[in-house]
Amino acid sequence: MFAEKKGVKGKIKVTADGPYLVTGAIPLNREIIVSDDEGIALRWEKGEKFPDKETYVLCRCGRSKTMPYCDGAHVKSGFVGDETADMRKYMEQAETTTGPGLVLTDVVKLCAIARFCHRDGDAWALTENSGDPKAKETAIQETMDCPAGRIVAWDKKTGKPIEPAFEPSISVIEDPYKNVSGPLWVKGGVPIESADGTVYEIRNRVTLCRCGNSNNKPFCDGRHIAVCFKDGDKSLK
Repeated sequence: MFAEKKGVKGKIKVTADGPYLVTGAIPLNREIIVSDDEGIALRWEKGEKFPDKETYVLCRCGRSKTMPYCDGAHVKSGFVGDETADMRKYMEQAETTTGPGLVLTDVVKLCAIARFCHRDGDAWALTENSGDPKAKETAIQETMDCPAGRIVAWDKKTGKPIEPAFEPSISVIEDPYKNVSGPLWVKGGVPIESADGTVYEIRNRVTLCRCGNSNNKPFCDGRHIAVCFKDGDKSLK
């Protein structure tokens, strides 16, 4: 399901109480959540592209003055970045919603609160009504827009997951409606290695905490909203 993508040369290394070390010239850019007046996420908007680098280091503590890059603030602040995420595979943790045309899997603890799953009716209700072509189409789009891969739509006939086609890359998320900066959106099957050398399950899309406050490190759990994390991007107030 989430096997390592062929040709991915880079990886992300979680360092002990420190930043993310990115190797292999993985492209880095900014992406912005575009929401309606009620805060429902509608689409992704491309932001700036950062300079290409073979190796770079991204802040994990939320205190760097050179976001999204690390400036050593984790040392001065005494950042404790213990990894607490469940090492079990996604499907070993997932809850399932079954409809006539789709199956939806969901791992709640991975939620990055991006809010795409509530557009035009939530993804769970739409899955239950997936015998209707429009409901099915919307449910699929909502799941594919979920940056964390918390929810995944599966084709009922083939039994295969319906995933967006991503090249290996990392996006720095900004959320103007909530007036906060979000996590790192890792796409395209980039391996993520823990500080102890264990490689997390390789998935097409995951979100990594960069505010330093997640209770599910290294993954985002939406705490950037509660702590009003901002990285200085101009799209925020």
